[in-house]
Amino acid sequence: RVVGEEMVATQLVLPEHHLLKAHDLGAIIGSGNEEARVFSKPRVTVIPTGSELVEIGSDLKDGDILEYNAILLAAKVNELGGKGIRHSIIEDNLEKIKKCVAEVAETSDLILLNAGSSAGAEDFSAMVIEALGEVFVHGIAVRPGHPVILGSIRRKDTSEVPIIGVPGYPVSAAMTADTFLPPFMDAWFGTSSDDETFIKAKLIRNLVSPAGDDDYVRVVLGKINEDYITTPLSRGAGVISSLVKADGILKVENGSQGFRAGEKVNVRLLRTKNEIDHSILSVGSHDITLDVLAQFLAKKHRRLSTAHVGSLAGLIAIDRKETHITQTHLFDKDSQSYNIPFIQHYIKHEKVKLLEFVSREQGFIVPKGNPRGIQLFDDLQQKGLQFVNRQRGAGTRVLFDYYLEKFKLEKEALLGYENEEFSHLSVAVAVKSGRADLGMGIAAAAYAMDLDFIPICEEEYQLVVSNRFYESDLLAPLFDIFGDEDFKNKIETMKGYQVKNIGKIIFEN
Repeated sequence: RVVGEEMVATQLVLPEHHLLKAHDLGAIIGSGNEEARVFSKPRVTVIPTGSELVEIGSDLKDGDILEYNAILLAAKVNELGGKGIRHSIIEDNLEKIKKCVAEVAETSDLILLNAGSSAGAEDFSAMVIEALGEVFVHGIAVRPGHPVILGSIRRKDTSEVPIIGVPGYPVSAAMTADTFLPPFMDAWFGTSSDDETFIKAKLIRNLVSPAGDDDYVRVVLGKINEDYITTPLSRGAGVISSLVKADGILKVENGSQGFRAGEKVNVRLLRTKNEIDHSILSVGSHDITLDVLAQFLAKKHRRLSTAHVGSLAGLIAIDRKETHITQTHLFDKDSQSYNIPFIQHYIKHEKVKLLEFVSREQGFIVPKGNPRGIQLFDDLQQKGLQFVNRQRGAGTRVLFDYYLEKFKLEKEALLGYENEEFSHLSVAVAVKSGRADLGMGIAAAAYAMDLDFIPICEEEYQLVVSNRFYESDLLAPLFDIFGDEDFKNKIETMKGYQVKNIGKIIFEN
């Protein structure tokens, strides 16, 4: 090759603040350099505090909480190019936390002090930071993550190290990391990580947000024809599953109080557009078999993006062209049949097919040993019996109301009738934790929580598919799975299920 074709003396090879890639190393060596000066990775130490916290693998007792926030936070630091260091758990003791923070400050570039930033009796973070340095901010106008603390700790040489008091709830902790770690890393490396991708999506149900804070809501997404559709996930600050399921984040600005169904909103993507474009959006009734279906779809490079809004809301979503598929199990008391009367009534603007999926047992979920002796609907009249219900529009709620009417029982007389949960597993958890004496749900949810189950009936849990997608490439892997014997065997090994004619078309409108 011609001399000087590549690089010559005094020519810039790589600029400062450049993130090194594999070919950059070749350019450095090829230009005659054996070394390059690089930024050190910032050492970010995460200190988990709380007497209720225990390490992974511990023999759990009532009141114990497995410590994983610090693992999440340290991993986020590593993901952004830093060096995340997880400290061992420190119990709720002011002097022990102070001693730990003072020691860690000598070797860290940033400290994340997890939990203890709220207003509880043993929330020591603000006191620790004030004793060892200065609190700049206590509380930010963001949900989740409201009680964040920003401050600094003085080292022995009088220099200072920044510290963030991170809330203890998992979603709040994750949101704090998403909010404050990227700008810290940018400041450290002299870079800009402003590479967020936004898309416009149609919101399929009302979203109400408290005034006064920026509200960051995790959502699922799907692409229906050329439009993106989005619906919120569960919003509790402790709902760690929402972090895993989320496809994006919808920010509700301070003062707006939310959005109406049908509005186009800006969603910040947590996945690539390609992943969203190849996701099957399922808005409808909840069932444990959907998790099995998601596993088998993943093997075929398809994601099942689900939102549990209930059977009725699922049918409405299909009619509004806001989902690819929905699952439903709505019982019609007049015809004594499932789903078809509701499809005829609620789906007016879309041609659909109703397919067989699974049969499942519905009944009472009660504590182990059935201490209240629940067997019949008349037993619900016991004094002080605490019930937990499903949300309005859920197929299980419709079925339960049918039986109340059949046995001439008054809703108002049932303690807890208005206490609503959005999934069968949530009902089972309410019973397991003692918040309720019973709830109505599927057998699989009771067995998953090691509870007793009193069967009432077998019901048809069926699939509604828009004709526009029935023969599409997007849904082709779904129908392939319906013929997979391993898939059918997997479901039939789960208690309370039967697979008969899965995928068979039983009705078209």
